[in-house]
Amino acid sequence: MSVFVGNLPYEVSQDDLREVFKDYGKVKRVHIPTDKETGEMRGFGFVEMDSDAEEENAINELDGAEWMGRELRVNKAKPRKENSGRPRR
Repeated sequence: MSVFVGNLPYEVSQDDLREVFKDYGKVKRVHIPTDKETGEMRGFGFVEMDSDAEEENAINELDGAEWMGRELRVNKAKPRKENSGRPRR
């Protein structure tokens, strides 16, 4: 499983996010999606940690915390839904 991190500043890097989460355990992977057309960050990311306990600890400590001038939204990532074939609007 992984952790969803929302309300990220657009200038944040994967290294920045890894640095914040490493205080709560081993960070296995960080992914910050970008817009396919513009290449710009979309304002959220995902962090995968070594264990569920580490992820829960990070969620409890970081959800609502202020970081880089923004209040983070941190929770368990939900499984990705299958694409229904309809274009997004």
